[in-house]
Amino acid sequence: MEEDTIKKTCKLCGNVGMSDGLDGFYYCLQCGSQDDDVRDMGVNDEDLIDDGRGALYQSSRRRTLHSSVASQASQCPPQSQSYWSQLTQEDAANLTQNSMPVKREREEWDFDGVGPTDPEDFGSLGGSVELGYEDYYNEVRGRYVMGLQKMIQLQCEALVEKFNVTPLIYGVAGTIWLRFVASTEVFNDEWADEVIQDSEFQTSGEPKKPRKLFRAEPHNLYGQRAVMVWCRNLRKRIQLSCSLAVSFLACHVAGEPILPTDLVKWSNEGRLPFFAAYVEIEKEKEFSQSSWACPISSSFMFRPSKSIHAQTLESFAASIAQAIGLLLPSVNFHGIASRYIRQLSLSLEKILPHACRIYEWSKPPELWLSENELRLPTRVCVMSILIVAIRNLYNIHGFGAWERSLSGAQERDNSNKVSGSSSKTNGLRAKSVRNLSYAKNPDLDASELLSKLEARYNGNVEGHDSSKDLQMYLQFCRVTTFPEYKPSVDDHEEEKTTKRFLAFYQNMKDPEPPGDNCPQLSPDVKHSPQNSQGTQNANPAVDDASAESFQSKAIRKLKLDMEEHRFCYIPPRSNIKVLDYLHYVRKRNAGGLTYSAHADYYILLRACAQIAQVDVRIMHLGVLSFEMRLAWLEKMTDHCLQVASPNVSRDSWDNQEKLVDS
Repeated sequence: MEEDTIKKTCKLCGNVGMSDGLDGFYYCLQCGSQDDDVRDMGVNDEDLIDDGRGALYQSSRRRTLHSSVASQASQCPPQSQSYWSQLTQEDAANLTQNSMPVKREREEWDFDGVGPTDPEDFGSLGGSVELGYEDYYNEVRGRYVMGLQKMIQLQCEALVEKFNVTPLIYGVAGTIWLRFVASTEVFNDEWADEVIQDSEFQTSGEPKKPRKLFRAEPHNLYGQRAVMVWCRNLRKRIQLSCSLAVSFLACHVAGEPILPTDLVKWSNEGRLPFFAAYVEIEKEKEFSQSSWACPISSSFMFRPSKSIHAQTLESFAASIAQAIGLLLPSVNFHGIASRYIRQLSLSLEKILPHACRIYEWSKPPELWLSENELRLPTRVCVMSILIVAIRNLYNIHGFGAWERSLSGAQERDNSNKVSGSSSKTNGLRAKSVRNLSYAKNPDLDASELLSKLEARYNGNVEGHDSSKDLQMYLQFCRVTTFPEYKPSVDDHEEEKTTKRFLAFYQNMKDPEPPGDNCPQLSPDVKHSPQNSQGTQNANPAVDDASAESFQSKAIRKLKLDMEEHRFCYIPPRSNIKVLDYLHYVRKRNAGGLTYSAHADYYILLRACAQIAQVDVRIMHLGVLSFEMRLAWLEKMTDHCLQVASPNVSRDSWDNQEKLVDS
């Protein structure tokens, strides 16, 4: 295409003839000097920048905004002062400088009912400001990071207001979040280009032509929208579940007895903003307005697709701490152990002091968070210490306390014999350090303890109220999982069908109560054996048979439960030769591991595993691991004592200990 020329004399060389430079100015054909008297009126005045050259309509050049719009675009979206006032000025300034989102809003025109009074540029989107490459990735990146900040803020507010967590987590969570964002390097200058290049390397096939609706946006070589490529990369580098990890880290650093299982449970129940947090994010001023540079909905950016596992959350929190160089303390053993003892309905005054002494002496490394997702959770280690303490205090070492509680009063004599034999160990110092347990208290009844644990296990049903009823579950889904769901306005068939199915379910879920004609047995009569005439049988032999039948049924039921978890039932110990802490081992049988255990230990183990929300075998592995550590510590202690005083025997050392205690 030939250049447009005009006949005009150049002031510098005197040559006649000027050519259009396609930038709003004309230049001499001979010397190339610019003529200041002639301008192309097709370019708006605001397109002329200070260096005297005009702006080109290219993707790399964008129109200079008016001062009001530019000042508004240079401001960072305001955050809640109640949350971010705890942040350090240095970190806040760094984030504001690096993550300043550029928001290009449509220019406001004065309408008179016909159309805009000012001319619009050819090919523009209804008077919208033309955006550049940097505007798009700055806006996508800024909105995503600010949205996750808001999600963390909502979670911290819920933890403080609903679950009585200390308000110190506000400042801790903010500092951890800022440092974590800096560690991801998403605010580096090369981030956007590197992400586009990686998407091109990972894409195969023929390039596709961009859709007409998104033709104004930047694309990679294969026709993929750059905003979607950047958004997917952000969700991969800074996952939505990191909000829960940051909240958990804040509670952990603040010393709160909050576990990953708590955050997962509360988020699934909707009491902690996670799945429906995007609804609250959309209510914020900076997210409620549409953005030309980030045409992505908040639902797509901030709505999780699945829940996170508790162990994954714990390892994720540890990886965040490792990435920002945060030295973490151990878990709050006193707080978590106190909470577990209360949930087991046991005596806090009797068990907690003994458990704390074992913890302070052993200090197992499993109480620190680890990035290894395959390692046992920290809560398993806390519960293992409690199990060892309870076994020591209540003498749960396979003596058949649970079986005796089934047989009734006739077996109490044998119970006294066993308890009497176990009391002899009070004056002896057991070889195992796990018998650090101080003298057995005769007031601590193992049978009563096991009865409480068994009743607690059978009556405990984990889960929130919405899992008990279909109607409550559907209401939970509408409020938490699908809060934006609305029935069709034009067609009400969907709503009618839903009500019809709910009514059908309500009528069929509960059976009819028994009528007045059904015989009702009194509590004293219904458990007593009766003859064919319906009278009570006073034959003692029949009573003994009934008691034996009840005991055998209970043991058979326990065996079935143990077999489901690959445990093997061991009868109570007889002909006891060594009164010591009883260790259990795993045996390989038919290509798998079989766990052998007595009934009293298994009942304690499964009740504790239920409270800790882990499998019984995982809980058993935690106990075995902790017992091995105690054995190693005892061995090292004995070695150190022998090296320090080689002429002093172990018996004389025990005698010295007795003299000191007396």
